[in-house]
Amino acid sequence: MATTTTTTISSSLITPPAAALHHRSSFCRCPSRLTVGAARWWARRRQPAVVVRVVASSSVLEAPEEVAARKLYVGNIPRTVTNDELAAMFADHGTVERAEVMFDKYTGRSRRFGFVTMSTPEEANAAIESLNETEVGGRKIKVNVTESFLPNIDRSAPEPEPVFVDSQYKVYVGNLAKSVTTEMLKNFFSEKGEVLSATVSRIPGTAKSKGYGFVTFSSEEEVEAAVSTFNNAELEGQPIRVNKA
Repeated sequence: MATTTTTTISSSLITPPAAALHHRSSFCRCPSRLTVGAARWWARRRQPAVVVRVVASSSVLEAPEEVAARKLYVGNIPRTVTNDELAAMFADHGTVERAEVMFDKYTGRSRRFGFVTMSTPEEANAAIESLNETEVGGRKIKVNVTESFLPNIDRSAPEPEPVFVDSQYKVYVGNLAKSVTTEMLKNFFSEKGEVLSATVSRIPGTAKSKGYGFVTFSSEEEVEAAVSTFNNAELEGQPIRVNKA
């Protein structure tokens, strides 16, 4: 809320022009005899004290890390979800400051994810606890806090990937969304067998995904099950291609 400070400036602090000082002894007795310059100063002197109103906002620019703590990523939502519907999904868990579904700028279609900003980190955490992995329109949505603001980390350098355990029982996974991480890929395939390891291929020296990866299993049966179940399945809003590597 903005606060208002009122400062009164006394007219005695205003320095009179030279002409007024020259006629100081006379204008005190008879203002009509003043020169034009002194008369103007006399008129200003007789006016009420000047009131200066200073409005200072008590709000300050919110630090990026504080914004990140209450901004949520919402993934795997149905294409039919609108901004208003996205906001309504989170309204039971606090005050929704902003809700935005991301759309493809060329096709106009939903990209199946969006962002919701709650008013406090506590409300954001409550929404995650209640809504993550719940079904909306037959789809399990993902809800988590967006990437935290870390000022002391060089973002140009990629974070180290977990060590990939290779195996003869391996599948190739193509057409991955750029947002898919190694952990997400491993968790996605864990539904149909014991995943030994998973990796998303990155452009050397960067954290940018090449759009494909690999998943290894402990048996041929698990590989067959993964191909039959997940080929053309959607991960982060994109149909993936799965075949034996």
